[in-house]
Amino acid sequence: MSILLFVMLGVFIFMMFRRNKKTQQQQAELQSKFGPGVDVMTSFGLFGRIVAVDEAENKVTLELSPGNLATVHRQAVTKIVEPVAVEPMTVEPEPAAPAVPDDASSLTGREGGSTATTPVETPDETLKRLNDEGKKDS
Repeated sequence: MSILLFVMLGVFIFMMFRRNKKTQQQQAELQSKFGPGVDVMTSFGLFGRIVAVDEAENKVTLELSPGNLATVHRQAVTKIVEPVAVEPMTVEPEPAAPAVPDDASSLTGREGGSTATTPVETPDETLKRLNDEGKKDS
């Protein structure tokens, strides 16, 4: 039983070192692509373009917006942002607007061919309804 425990511990340690080595390789590959003009994202969410890389100090100067520079540690840059291919937009014709009759009586729901599904209130009825609703809320 104790042999199985030591084997499991050895596998666990092996997997830990393997994962750490893989992460270091990915970080080294990413940093090898650093150069002026590359769009990147930092670990704290800032997007910018690399202006300069200082190998001795492990610093990267980013241009966040035109004329706005920030200096960050080289390890803070975690992702190279690939430009997104923009597909051309197709413009669809807008549907024709519904025809409005010369007299708008059919739209208001009064005399004539009313198409309204709700009964129409007079201004006095509307005021009375709104005043009654205000009294209920208080």
